[in-house]
Amino acid sequence: MKIGYFGPPGTFTEEAALTISGEHLALNTINEVLMAVKNGQVDCGVVPIENSIEGSVGVTLDLLTHDYDLKIRREIILPISHNLLINPDAEIEDIKVIYSHSQALSQCRKFTEEMDVEVHSATSTSKAAELIRGNNTYAAIGTRRAAELLNLKIKSQNIQDYKNNLTRFVVISQKDHEKTGNDKTSLVFSLHEDRPGGLYKILGIFAEENINLTKIESRPSKEKLGRYRFYIDFEGHRKDDLIRNILNNIKPKVRSLKIIGSYPKEGDD
Repeated sequence: MKIGYFGPPGTFTEEAALTISGEHLALNTINEVLMAVKNGQVDCGVVPIENSIEGSVGVTLDLLTHDYDLKIRREIILPISHNLLINPDAEIEDIKVIYSHSQALSQCRKFTEEMDVEVHSATSTSKAAELIRGNNTYAAIGTRRAAELLNLKIKSQNIQDYKNNLTRFVVISQKDHEKTGNDKTSLVFSLHEDRPGGLYKILGIFAEENINLTKIESRPSKEKLGRYRFYIDFEGHRKDDLIRNILNNIKPKVRSLKIIGSYPKEGDD
């Protein structure tokens, strides 16, 4: 099994990928991960899709909608603990600049403001850790594994603003998962036109059948201003008779509909 993931090593995405046994390959962008899955370079790919503090990862949703006919096969939910990494000889009073990925910086805003330092964005938390090596006035927000890989020391732990910080990763493959009896489905749809009650009528179909929606979000369709696509996650598998009937009922009522995958809810394989 070859597993591609949004790297480099030392990131939270690598931590999620390591929960799957096999050969792991770090790739530079989410797009590269999905391309590797499409081309058969890897058997599956691991990318972030949602954080409990910062919300959805838009690039993942957009690529799965517009650019790739791939499926979510599994979800992995990790608790995220951010750490302040500094050089071995540095002290916290030396720090003038903190580097990290934009998501990590957003999740640790209170901490960095209290330190009264400059903050700069890097392409990943692991890349931020690389950037600070050898400069005792620089620090990075990153993972414990990045500190181990780059011989940095952890000066402060759990520095995120909200302690209940979770990131949801998805495993992308050519096919989604077979029914397990404890599944969820992700899909995206757009309406024929913007009119009162249009979205309500679609969501009402799920409510009438007592299907629980676990997520709903809108994103620009990229077609014209004011036109949106709607992303929903709901309990059930696309092959369940009830879910199949619901989807057949929805299809003639929407402009487009794409199933991104049916897969076990976290904790089930």
